Amino acid sequence: MKKLILTLLAISAMLTAHAASKYDNPDTIVVARDGTGEFRSVDEAIEVCRAFMDYHKVIYIKKGTYKEKLIIPSWLQNIELCGESKEETIITYDDHANVKITLGTTTPRLQPMGTFRTYTLKIEGSGITLKNLTIENNSARLGQAVSLHTEGDRIRVINCRIIGHQDTIYTGTAGTRLYFEGCYICGTTDFIFGPSTAWFENCTIESLTNSYVTAASTPQDQPFGYVFNNCRLIAGGTAEECYLGRPWRPYGYTLFMNCDLGGHIRAEGWHNWNNADNEKTARYLEYNNRGAGAKPKERAGWSRQLSKKEAQQITLDNVFSIGSKWDPTAK
Repeated sequence: MKKLILTLLAISAMLTAHAASKYDNPDTIVVARDGTGEFRSVDEAIEVCRAFMDYHKVIYIKKGTYKEKLIIPSWLQNIELCGESKEETIITYDDHANVKITLGTTTPRLQPMGTFRTYTLKIEGSGITLKNLTIENNSARLGQAVSLHTEGDRIRVINCRIIGHQDTIYTGTAGTRLYFEGCYICGTTDFIFGPSTAWFENCTIESLTNSYVTAASTPQDQPFGYVFNNCRLIAGGTAEECYLGRPWRPYGYTLFMNCDLGGHIRAEGWHNWNNADNEKTARYLEYNNRGAGAKPKERAGWSRQLSKKEAQQITLDNVFSIGSKWDPTAK
């Protein structure tokens, strides 16, 4: 009898394991707020994905507004969040840096959550793709408010809208690589910031107030930080005078090349974050820009215009050769 019970338990365990692995395959998972998909929330779909997948898994998200604060954890890879519509598939949340939360274990206390907990979507995993959707932080303007926070490597963001105000995109880990293509990104102050290496191709970057577009914190030993190629910088809201960037850390690297710079870009282009020593170390570069805001002869003397020969070396292959080769445009 005991042997029979053990056998039945073993069979039950096998069946349970099989049922638990229902989503352990490269098939697409469908999320829909109206209940027509397998899940009603994006978080539920992320939860069923297997750790360290060696295949490409798509989470297809139908049109709708998903109020969710999401993490793609470090043990997930090769996942694609694909929206049905860039404008109508919206993942949104509304935290900002001054929201009070309980912190501490021995003496818990209420205090502001700070910038780095405010994300709508945090990507810790590698080999992650976002496509055809909106990531939004729609908090009141009461403090820093991150929409997209990345820590993983080889992250692609294709045909998306990333919407926020201060600190919209935080590329949070040095030595990681990100590729943005055909995206719309908006914000107020330092709304693209952090230490990662990131390439922005054919993106529209909208400043909403008089402030700074970028705040790179590139490490000294990292050859590239932010590269904007064939992008369009425009003004919205109350923006009339904006800087291309200021260095969050002394060796910040930012390059704008082949870009259309609107008239809201200040003639000097770059700011030293009120520290003259940053002018000795910050790597602020431009090449072949156009538009009313492209004024190479009036730029800050500590920034630099690349020569044609130098610009020819700025390729995806060279920029993303950090430890391993990665071609984000490969099918």
